[in-house]
Amino acid sequence: MTDFLSTGTLPDEYRELALTVRDFANQVVAPVAAKHDAEHSFPYEVVKGMADMGLFGLPFPEEFGGMGGDYFALCLALEELGKVDQSVAITLEAGVSLGAMPIYRFGNDKQKQEWLPLLASGRALGAFGLTEPGAGSDAGGTRTTAVLDGDSWIINGSKQFITNSGTDITRLVTVTAVTGQTDGKKEISTIIVPAGTPGFVAEPAYNKVGWNASDTHPLSFTDVRVPAENLLGERGRGYANFLRILDEGRIAIAALSVGAAQGCVDESIKYAKEREAFGRPIGSNQAIAFKIARMEVRAHMARTAYYDAAALMLSGKPFKKQASIAKLVASEAAMDNARDATQIFGGYGFMNEYAVARHYRDSKILEIGEGTTEVQLMLIGRELGL
Repeated sequence: MTDFLSTGTLPDEYRELALTVRDFANQVVAPVAAKHDAEHSFPYEVVKGMADMGLFGLPFPEEFGGMGGDYFALCLALEELGKVDQSVAITLEAGVSLGAMPIYRFGNDKQKQEWLPLLASGRALGAFGLTEPGAGSDAGGTRTTAVLDGDSWIINGSKQFITNSGTDITRLVTVTAVTGQTDGKKEISTIIVPAGTPGFVAEPAYNKVGWNASDTHPLSFTDVRVPAENLLGERGRGYANFLRILDEGRIAIAALSVGAAQGCVDESIKYAKEREAFGRPIGSNQAIAFKIARMEVRAHMARTAYYDAAALMLSGKPFKKQASIAKLVASEAAMDNARDATQIFGGYGFMNEYAVARHYRDSKILEIGEGTTEVQLMLIGRELGL
């Protein structure tokens, strides 16, 4: 895994996967991206295509219906999808790293057998119910409660900004909830809540600035009763377990961000060669050429950062700091490149049908979701002993 970091050459199996997803992104995703963005519609036909390719099962063992790959394979797929449509990329990222991965990492045998084959197939989506109106970056401020009543949990509370939580194929949300107190501190656990459970409501979807083809809802829980056996992992370990999930997810978000950053480079190169002003292609102007060169540098450095974090994770070594570095660097590269690409395109860059305009609107959330830039700086500082 680490040997290709110095050469930049992917092993054949990874390269073939990336090229396959690239073709899918260009031939299937790109032609409908503007339509779904404008209509704020969920791209079910694209999701089905990704499911048929096995993308939702990439990092899971074959015994659970997966493809027997690894997390880096998922990241490569996210990078290729992120080049053309971040909404589609985040649907895959959240479906795997937030929807299915908690069950794979922390579920018991029964929970894995019940849920993983369905989620890995892509025929169903899972969601991750962590963020609350009063507890965003401060996940320890969770107010949603789950009280054990005989052989059932009764859940009350709300969540917000939850991806993949209200689609026609959403089958579960894993919810963090306060289940008691230990030494005066909140005991936070995680509980699987199947879609359709009475009292569990996906409220109307948000009207967002970007990621318009991604499904995002606030959730409410009113006396929601689920079996006690729906506890995911050890009671009281929910917060710690999801910190691990978020560390992994930051590498995936970094990969998606690199895709967005590279997509802006690719679109800008093409435009700079075709667009003429004052009798010559604008790319022949040093000001434009230098701007695109800096964009390429950002994308390259961000890619190196997420490759490094992924290599550490797959080798079983500590990777928290590197995941935060990758997420910070890549999300800023995506936002900076989107801004520069929009400038290069001029007035056309302000038109929503152009990919760079979508990247401009979509990329800001990359600096916020799965830990803001400020949270990443805090985590990096802690890892440095500060």
